[in-house]
Amino acid sequence: MKKSNVIEVLEYDTLSVSGPGSIDQKSFDQLEQMILQMNAMNGDAAIDFLSLSAKRGVGKVIRAKNYVGVLQFTSQQQLQILPKIHGVTKAESKIILLKMLKTLGEFPSKTFNVANLSIEKMPIFELFITLYIREVQSILRKGLQSSYYSVEDNLTVYKGKMNFSKQIRHNLTHKERFYVAYDEFGLNRAENRLLKTTLVYLNKQSTNEANRKAIKQLLHHFDAVETSLSIDHDFLQVHVSRNMVHYENALKWAKVFLKSQSFTSFSGDTTMNSLLYPMERLFESYVGKSLKHLLHNSDWNISLQDRAYYLFEKKFALRPDIVIRHRDKNQTIVIDTKWKVLENKPNRNYGVSQADMYQMYAYGKKYNATKVFVMYPIHDGFDPDQVIQFKSDDDVEVNILFVQCERIETSLLSFKNKYLI
Repeated sequence: MKKSNVIEVLEYDTLSVSGPGSIDQKSFDQLEQMILQMNAMNGDAAIDFLSLSAKRGVGKVIRAKNYVGVLQFTSQQQLQILPKIHGVTKAESKIILLKMLKTLGEFPSKTFNVANLSIEKMPIFELFITLYIREVQSILRKGLQSSYYSVEDNLTVYKGKMNFSKQIRHNLTHKERFYVAYDEFGLNRAENRLLKTTLVYLNKQSTNEANRKAIKQLLHHFDAVETSLSIDHDFLQVHVSRNMVHYENALKWAKVFLKSQSFTSFSGDTTMNSLLYPMERLFESYVGKSLKHLLHNSDWNISLQDRAYYLFEKKFALRPDIVIRHRDKNQTIVIDTKWKVLENKPNRNYGVSQADMYQMYAYGKKYNATKVFVMYPIHDGFDPDQVIQFKSDDDVEVNILFVQCERIETSLLSFKNKYLI
């Protein structure tokens, strides 16, 4: 059975050869070389999620920053970065991460039940493979779709249309053969080729016995399907028609795995998979979509990434994360989310950024907002019900609230009952 070495860290944790968060020298060197290579090839791209520095008494350290997910930096080495969420275990952090990912419009799986996934010991990459397997299983229950697809071949009988350039190139001395293009009806369409190619690829990558067993069982259903000769070409041929809607999520996963498409992309041979997601974006989506679900069928209309106003005439667009407007009353509430750790020190403005306050002040003015809120994740020293207020001399009031990620519904219900009545 294949074994994978998974190095697991939380956001902002450090890795070193000695001291807390220690890893073996070989793994550290491989990660270091990957960072240096990406810096050289992509400028500051790598700085977004990993940094390399030195620490007194420890030596070189690698720090995870504000991206979460998985980075596979050799064929058997994975770096798994989890959200740093106050008061939860690493296993619980994985569950919350999957719930956050589920709210992203770009994330392939929408219907999975987190409670049914084996979270405790399964790496994130294997969890993603599990989700892909479930999507393919769902397709098979509804049936693989056949269609007419183009075939080019060098035959001893004439059919379809002659490809004259290839006929001259291949059959100049073989007058008995015909290089032709013709249509066939069957399962070997681009969409099915991509599904099979992904299964073949994941069978080589997965180290989880249950996943590999499931993949091999699925591959039996694709015996009549070839693997993709050109992944890019086949993705261009994808057409998700009305009778192909059940393929959509699986094909999104295929793109994630085969083209390493997430919110990050890096050049270089050292990164095999980079499925990394910015926590700022995840937190914003998690709060926004959860609040939208909570306010469904209420007296409030909710807009995410609202685009109603500019700071100046059609210049410098304002994009508050959440805007809530009452259907009948003239009330507008503006909310922004910040994935930052505040400190309970009033004399330092709790660590709230001055730039963030400029931003919230502009929102309050332009939207003529009834109330303005900034939501931060709860952290040490703060109470979930605590509210921090900043008020300007021209009556713009910004309220700082705290969200419990592991109890998002309870946190937002408390907000609704207190401010949306």
